[in-house]
Amino acid sequence: MNNNSKKFGTAPVFFTAISTILGAILFLRFGYAVGTLGFWGVILIIFLGHLVTIPTALAISEIATNKRVEGGGEYFIISRSFGLNIGATIGIALFMSQAISVAFYVIAFTESFEFLFNFLQEKYNFALPRQVISLPVMALLAILIIKKGANLGVKALYFVVAILLVSLVLFFLGTTGHADSTTYSLSHAELRNPQDFFIVFAIIFPAFTGMTAGVGLSGDLKKPSRAIPLGTTLATISGMIIYFFIVYKLAKSAPVEDLIEHQLIMSKIAVGGAIVIPLGLAASTISSALGSVMVAPRTLQALALDHAFPSKKVNRWLAAANVKDNEPKNASVVTAVIAFVFVALGDVNAVASIISMFFMVTYGSLCLISFLNHFGSSPSYRPSFRSKWYISLTGFLVAVWVMFKINTPYALLSFAVISLIYIYINHYHKYRKGFASIFANALFQLNRNLQILIQNKNSKKTHKEWRPSAICISKDSFKRDKAFLLLNWIAFKYGFGTYLHRIEGYYSKSTVQTAKNESERLLSMFSDVGNHVYIDTLISPSYTSAIAQAIQIPGIAGMENNMIIFEYDKDNPDNLEDIIDNFSLVNSGDFDICILASSGKSIPFKNGIHVWINSLDSENANLMILLSFIILGHPDWKKGYIQIFEICLPERMEETRQKMKELVNSGRLPITAKNIKIIPQEPNVSRKAIINQYSEKAGLTLIGVREELVKHEKEKLFEGYDTIGTTLFVHSKYQKEIE
Repeated sequence: MNNNSKKFGTAPVFFTAISTILGAILFLRFGYAVGTLGFWGVILIIFLGHLVTIPTALAISEIATNKRVEGGGEYFIISRSFGLNIGATIGIALFMSQAISVAFYVIAFTESFEFLFNFLQEKYNFALPRQVISLPVMALLAILIIKKGANLGVKALYFVVAILLVSLVLFFLGTTGHADSTTYSLSHAELRNPQDFFIVFAIIFPAFTGMTAGVGLSGDLKKPSRAIPLGTTLATISGMIIYFFIVYKLAKSAPVEDLIEHQLIMSKIAVGGAIVIPLGLAASTISSALGSVMVAPRTLQALALDHAFPSKKVNRWLAAANVKDNEPKNASVVTAVIAFVFVALGDVNAVASIISMFFMVTYGSLCLISFLNHFGSSPSYRPSFRSKWYISLTGFLVAVWVMFKINTPYALLSFAVISLIYIYINHYHKYRKGFASIFANALFQLNRNLQILIQNKNSKKTHKEWRPSAICISKDSFKRDKAFLLLNWIAFKYGFGTYLHRIEGYYSKSTVQTAKNESERLLSMFSDVGNHVYIDTLISPSYTSAIAQAIQIPGIAGMENNMIIFEYDKDNPDNLEDIIDNFSLVNSGDFDICILASSGKSIPFKNGIHVWINSLDSENANLMILLSFIILGHPDWKKGYIQIFEICLPERMEETRQKMKELVNSGRLPITAKNIKIIPQEPNVSRKAIINQYSEKAGLTLIGVREELVKHEKEKLFEGYDTIGTTLFVHSKYQKEIE
């Protein structure tokens, strides 16, 4: 690339922007807007439009001062922030809006010959088609820009801005009989036809979009990080101020009927208006067309350089540039062809509405990028100029809202088309990622702040609401999945779950690599089960050290873990002894302990969950009931139910039944009486035999265990349940309240 081609300073950015802002819409449609909506209606349009454009100008300035913005301007910013796939999707929409803008300004330029059209109509009753002038002008513009490139456009800008400035000065100096005969003040200003507000807004909004016109020259600027912020901000603020005075001048100088009827009403107000205003319109529209025709090919060239299109030949052809000055010659040809089509088919109002929708998508994206970077930027994101996050968020929200207010079906169609383009681009560029990074960083920052907030709030509470935050440790993840499923059921709606796959061994390069491989394998294995569990690996030489590490890790949701889930195979309980040996270690902390005995049988979900409680063991009973309700909330159990069993001595049947009835009536037992079954324990019939009999076909069986029994009976406590399927033994550290 020739370094001499990058020689522009701040002035071209400002002049490109201001000449586009004070352009065709100003001369052709501001009188109509004031006549239709009144002074305050147009002021509201200016205010609402700048709620989008000012945040966008600040967002561009921020991003541009972080790193050099290369060719493509807005496209470069979007693609390097959201990733090449999303960037290409929005970039294609951006290019189309820029290419259509060329046609729009040429169509508007044609209106500067209104005197000729009126003369032929009145003198010869001949309606000369606008295309007689617009098509040759478009052809001349295309030839000039293809032959001469950006250098011609920038040189012409200074001449155009001078004409534009003279036109506006003479407009403000002008007066009318209406202004002399009436006393107009802001107290007499009106807001008319509010039902037409967004129709007029769609026509007027392109007047404000010129603030980013100079960004497309970023590849040709000496210092984009200085020229872009300064040029765009000055142009945006200057344009807004000038518009306020123009609206007041129009409302004061002409009656409503004239404002609506005469599209060049400014020519009837300005000094020498018959010549000056058409000349100003011609100058501003040509300058805007030059600006768009310089920017659009560079956007298309940048898209091709990023291989945005599926064909290598197309990308190579569009990316081709002149060796001498890096002018995108082929991309300029494509831009000219698209502009020709719209020049031949479009009119000012229709094309203006299309451009408004395209630009809303682009500006909303730029504001969203700035907003996300305030919370999820990488450490390398250090712009010398910073906008405020709430300003960027306002710009994004207003842009989306306005799109739907202008035309809801068209807005939905726009999003649908953009989605289809993205799906297609993502299909042939699957390896490209980008948006996930900035979005994930923003979520990490939000999660961090929420965790700190929750921790600070919880430290001040005397009473804390219980909800399960469980850890499961297993080295048999690839042999059995029931421990993971249990944790997933618990974490689905009310709880939080962390699944730790244990890698046996010492921490080393090889075990770290093994951990990474097995972590990816686990994530892939459980990706299709509606996973709500955080999955990780833990390297440890022993089961005890793994448990000691695990129970000290912080909870993933900002709350401390309060439950440990162990798991063993009922048919081959090799690790049951290790679980029992470490029971006291875990129980020394404030942890509830669940021991899952996984059965080789499949789980018949429709047979429900059986909960076996003991009236003398209320601590475990309440936790088991709460867990059963939490588990039943998972879609796997949608056809299941809860059945509560209590075994008591025959002589205490009535007493136990009355106690259970009181618990149900008071609401402390959130279950109907028909789901409670009280079973008398006959002499010489063990409790385990009764459980085996009644829960043989249960989907999941919950049984309470006490610490002293674990210490004394050890493995025998968990034996003897051969008939039933998967069983969850529950030990509650403290009694849970059922409100």
